[in-house]
Amino acid sequence: MGAVGDPTQQFHDWEPGIEPSGLFWTIPFPGGALDAAPGAGTARYHAASLVVGDYRDFFNAIAETPDPAPRPSHVSFDVRWHGGGDRLKVRDADFGFAGEFVAGDATIDFTCTDDDSPVIYTSVADGQSTLSAGVGHERNGVFFS
Repeated sequence: MGAVGDPTQQFHDWEPGIEPSGLFWTIPFPGGALDAAPGAGTARYHAASLVVGDYRDFFNAIAETPDPAPRPSHVSFDVRWHGGGDRLKVRDADFGFAGEFVAGDATIDFTCTDDDSPVIYTSVADGQSTLSAGVGHERNGVFFS
């Protein structure tokens, strides 16, 4: 996949793309893709064989007309939040935001392939570390009060 942070060394960029409306990297998911227990701080977000494009690199992905065109691809992922950490309550009336969260570790399994290639890229659990992760409830905007 190339060197992290160096766009000259990036060889793949799997993502859903940018809609004509300008909405980017966002697609609908079925209700069963996410299962969460906010009070426990645990959750799972899962997708299998999700159709996306491989734009090759970030700059091609954000181009008005990607060149080369994205290659048809599929990705699968399984993200898990494990909970068990500190509990945090936040209330900021100035910004109209409140929430209750449980910290904990998170892990991800990720697999992707370009449809025209026999190569399958798979994440490796060794070396993964959690910088910050949490699951909870939040309220903001008109839902704040």
